[in-house]
Amino acid sequence: MLEDVADHGVVTRAQLRSAGVADGTVAGRCAAGGPWQHLLPGVVLLHNGFPSHRQRMAAALAYGGPHSILTGNAALSVHGLGPNPPSNEVHILVPNEMQRASVKFVRSERTWRMPETVFDHGPRCAPVSRSVVDATRALRGRSQCTALIAEIIRRGAASLEELAIELAEGPRRYSASTRLAIRDLEGNAHSVAEADAQRLYRSSGLPPMIHNARLFTSDGTFLGSPDGFLDTVCFGWEIDSLAHHLSPIDHANTMARRALLQRHGAIVVSHLPQDIRDDPQRVLADLRAGYQQALARPRPNLVLRRSATSTG
Repeated sequence: MLEDVADHGVVTRAQLRSAGVADGTVAGRCAAGGPWQHLLPGVVLLHNGFPSHRQRMAAALAYGGPHSILTGNAALSVHGLGPNPPSNEVHILVPNEMQRASVKFVRSERTWRMPETVFDHGPRCAPVSRSVVDATRALRGRSQCTALIAEIIRRGAASLEELAIELAEGPRRYSASTRLAIRDLEGNAHSVAEADAQRLYRSSGLPPMIHNARLFTSDGTFLGSPDGFLDTVCFGWEIDSLAHHLSPIDHANTMARRALLQRHGAIVVSHLPQDIRDDPQRVLADLRAGYQQALARPRPNLVLRRSATSTG
């Protein structure tokens, strides 16, 4: 039965021959109006409808050969990460000595650095760190790279250190935006908005801020974790990015935490991501005014526990 050798309905011409299906039979069934279709060179889909994402991945691996593996967004989709819905393109890695041209929806990349394969019972995939770095090389612009890397780190799928090591070990070609994104996130930003905010803050002339540290009352009650904080005067800065929260409930919890900080004497200034992008001078003016207000009153008795780096 062909279903026994097919991977989600995808089979190679070699497998069909081994199963006793003559080339002429394959040609007839893949002809216009036939029940099958040629999906890629040497690869057949055993129906004539639109292939699913899983079938495109299976076809790409069949085309790439037994030593090929998925990377980039295709691999991230198998890991349960990356964009949703996944990209139509399927990025594969093949050993450098192999010749596999990119064709149709397959982006084939030869490499001397074939990573260890993960997922023994599913599509052959590169590890998360390699998949992310390969995905970012195909993205346009620093913000897209920062968004993807920040999401991967936030979900605990890879650390910034792992991604930085993978980037350093790979080729420099097409990596400029990825390097800038990792530099942004080394400031402990958790999103594109926070990374943009940190770059703007450096031009403010204010003392360095601690990013994403944790604040407590003197008796140990957790109050919150502002995006930026000046401990000497107990002054916080928050970026209201709903996209960084998984749901409106998460955003509401953030607002409640901010109110709690303010009730305990902290001064907190907040901005939207578009404020930083569209009106940076007003944002800087708000920050300087908030700092002066905090400087003019006694510091409340709040305790800072550092978990991050500073920017100034």
